[in-house]
This record gives sequence, structure tokens and C-alpha cells, in this order.
Amino acid sequence: MADPVNSSSYGQPEKLIHNLKPSSVIGLATSCLKGWETWQYVVTIFLGLVVYDQVMYIYRKGSIAGPSFKIPFMGPFLQALDPKFDGYLAQWASGPLSCVSVFHKFVVLASDRDLAHKVFKSPQYTEPCIVPIAKDLLSHKAWVFLTGKVHVEFRRGLAPLFTSKALSTYLPVQEKVLGEYFDRFVAISEANNGKPTAFMTSFREIQCALSLRTFFGDYISEDAVKRIADDFYKVTAAMELVNVPFSMYIPFTKQWIGKKVADEVHEEFARAAGACKKNMATGAAPICTIDHWVLNMLESNRYRERIAAGEEGVEKPANLIREFTNMEISETLFTFLFASQDASSSATTWMFQILAQRPDVLDKVREENLAARGGDRTKPFDLEMIESLTYTNAVVKELLRWRPPVIFVPYLALKDFPVTPDYTVPKGSMIIPSCYPALHDPAVYPNPEYFDPDRWITGDAETKTKNWLVFGAGPHDCLARRYVPMSFAGMIGKASLELDWTHHATPRSEEIKVFATLFPMDGAQLVFKKRK
Repeated sequence: MADPVNSSSYGQPEKLIHNLKPSSVIGLATSCLKGWETWQYVVTIFLGLVVYDQVMYIYRKGSIAGPSFKIPFMGPFLQALDPKFDGYLAQWASGPLSCVSVFHKFVVLASDRDLAHKVFKSPQYTEPCIVPIAKDLLSHKAWVFLTGKVHVEFRRGLAPLFTSKALSTYLPVQEKVLGEYFDRFVAISEANNGKPTAFMTSFREIQCALSLRTFFGDYISEDAVKRIADDFYKVTAAMELVNVPFSMYIPFTKQWIGKKVADEVHEEFARAAGACKKNMATGAAPICTIDHWVLNMLESNRYRERIAAGEEGVEKPANLIREFTNMEISETLFTFLFASQDASSSATTWMFQILAQRPDVLDKVREENLAARGGDRTKPFDLEMIESLTYTNAVVKELLRWRPPVIFVPYLALKDFPVTPDYTVPKGSMIIPSCYPALHDPAVYPNPEYFDPDRWITGDAETKTKNWLVFGAGPHDCLARRYVPMSFAGMIGKASLELDWTHHATPRSEEIKVFATLFPMDGAQLVFKKRK
């Protein structure tokens, strides 16, 4: 029988392909596969998918650093479940751009300072994404995910919450919370017969309480504060880079639990927003973040009403904003709490540990704070006092540099992003600008692993603004870049005058645990006493 393909076509590929009709191709494929067992089909498809996954990874990787090959499909998924800080250090050291691929999700890390700035400042190419499940927990309409003019206007509406006037009103609330929790720290140590206790969990609680009382004052009950402080870490735990599809809907998974906690907190915050609007409508003075925001809305509404009524010469509010719904307020302050909770808990943990290890630094903090209070250690702090504490503020800045509470910020590439002349991040990939390398650059901060507050006073660290990526950069940089140092200076100043504490080192005290941010692996083994 003659060959189905005309022999005159042999050696002429173009003619061969032209002569092959679809029916012929199907017939040829069928004859080749005829007699195959089911397992052979399964293996062939599986191998095809493995090859496709590998080829796509190599294609996306291009010339940047990263493994030459990946574990089929899952990549370094198991490492992502329990990330090691040494792994991040190695990744950052591998090159200015490096990559991994987890379950076909391609991730590019930018460790170079200038590349990090470029990502932060390229909203036309990227948007903050945190992790895929983040929008389900924080809300798809949360302001942090907005871009362009809408984001700018929303952010402008939040600016008055961080003015000197607003910050001053938060301090009495914080002083009260700090006093209550300092007493609890002492009670915990006494209950443990003066033996060291891991205080990391207690530091999470104090920071959650500080945030909630600063944001909401007494609009949230003590029970609600305790419940949120106990449970909010579950929201962070749900924020895994990769998780089982639809896990948010599978009972008792971390994602399901995190979503449940997030929904309950959203409802609590919305109720507080409603209570605040009623209270501020009576002419009450603002004492917390939400008060200032609602007061700004009321002033803006009154201005618009007077203009609509035809009044002339009406003074325009310094910040004319729209009316925000209770749920919008809830979603926004939820993002504040999410952004601050782990970061502030980490900073608090390292702060108490390093000050116990460095009594020379703690003595200087005590001396400065006592002098600022005129020798009366019970005198409450205020904004002017805190801003006058040169050494205390240097300690805070050095802490934020030495153990940055934010080591990177994930972004999503909205389109192909030519991040360098030689490499373009593919659309749909995650690109993660890293903050840690810039803050530990020995060319900028000599001996970067040494905790040295004087580098901010007698050194030139204060001039290295481009490396100061503690609060990010660009249109999505942190609104609280002034609030955070102020809050920590107030906390350690008060603690230095009211408490004595010691750190009991363990073999894991200096090992770094990664849980959204950085913590000592042993949880910070401390003992607190009242200072006499």
C-alpha cells in the first residue's frame, strides 16, 4: 500500500505540512496512541505538564538569579510554610533581582535599593498585593488597593489623622494603656516566681491595645479589645503566599479562621464608627483617630451645606473630604491595624530585648527622659517632650534600622514591567521590593549588625534618606512614618522610668523567626520588676 504521505513530499517540510489535513493528523495520532493503557495517558500528560511548568519558569527567569530548575509545580512551597531568615539573606545576596516560582506563581525579589525604589514608585506597572488572599481579608475595596486619583483623594482624606494636633490627642490614651500593661508585665513575672517568660505574645497584646485605643478610644469595649488582641494574629497566619484553592471556604483551615476573625473585626469597627458619628455630632472634642476623621467629615459637610445655601465668604476647611460610610471607616482602620500589628509587635519585642542587653543605652534613655520631666518620673509625656528626646529618638531609629519591622512589600505586576534594561518582569508576576538590604548596607551604615544609636547623632546616618526604607516609598508609603517613632519613644521613655527588666539569653535568642516580620526565636525571655 502506498504511503499516506506523497513520497515526493519527503524532505520538503513545507509541502509535507501543507498536505497534512486535520483528519490525517488525528488519524496519525490515533494510530500512535492506539493500544495505550490509561496509566500511559496519565504519565504522558503529567510529564507534559512538568515540562511546561519547567519551560515557563526558565523563560520567565531569563538572566536573573534563581534556581536553574524548580521542583515540579510546587517549587519551594514547603520552605514557604516555615521560612528561614537565612534563606532570605541568601536570596538577597544572590543578585539585585532573583526569583522563585511556587505553584506556577512567579515571584521576583528586588534586593537592590534603587530597584526597590523603582518598584515602590511605579504605580503604572504595579499595585500592592500582599498575598492573593489579602483582598478577601482586608476587603476588595480597601484603600490600600486603590490606585491613581482615587487613591490620592482617599489618602488625602486620611492626612489630618497624623498632624501634630491629632498626634497630641493620642498620647494621653497611650499613656494610660502603657501603664496598665506595664503592671501586667510585672504581674506575669511575679506569677512565674521571677523566672524568665517569653513576652512576645504580651507585646503583641500591648500593641494591639495601643492601636485599638488610639484608633477608637472607648468606642470599643475592653472585652472586644482583649478578644481582638487574642485573635488578630490569625489574620496574619492566613496570609500565606500560597494556599490550597478555596481554602477560605474549608472549615478550620487557617484561611477560613482568618476570614472569620477578619469579618468579626470589620463588624466591630463599623459599630464603633457609627457610635463615633453620633458622639461627634454633639460637639464632643476629638480624643482618638476616628474622632478626628469624623470631625473632618462634619466640618466638610457643614461647609458644603453653607455653600449650597448661597452663603458667601465661608471659610473652606483645610482638608475638604467626602462622607465615608461606617464600613469604609472600618475597612480603612482595619488596614491600619493589619499594617501595624505585626510590625509594632516585632519592634516592641526587639526593643525590650536589646535595651536589656545594652544597659549603657538604657541608662542614657532613663537619664534623658527624667531630665525632660524635670526630675518627676510620673509626669505624663506630651508631643513636645517626645520630640525633644534626641537620644531616645535615635534609639528608636536605630531599632527600626537594625531590626526593620517590614522586610519587604509584595506588589503585583499589572503589565510587563521593564524593571531594568535587561530584564522585564512578566505581567501577573509578584515583584517584591526588599527593605532589609538597604538598611544593612555596610557602605551606608558601617558595621550594620551593631546596634549603635549614636550613628544618628554623631554619625551621618540621618543624611542617608534613600536607604531609609523602613516606611517604604512612593504613593503607597506608610502614612504613620511620624506616628510610629513618636509612639515608640513614648513607650520606652515611660518604661525606662517605671520598670526594670532583664533578658535571660538562650541559644535561640539571636536567631530570627519569620512570621510576617522578624521576632527572636525564643520569644524574648524577660523578667520585669517595678522600678523603685
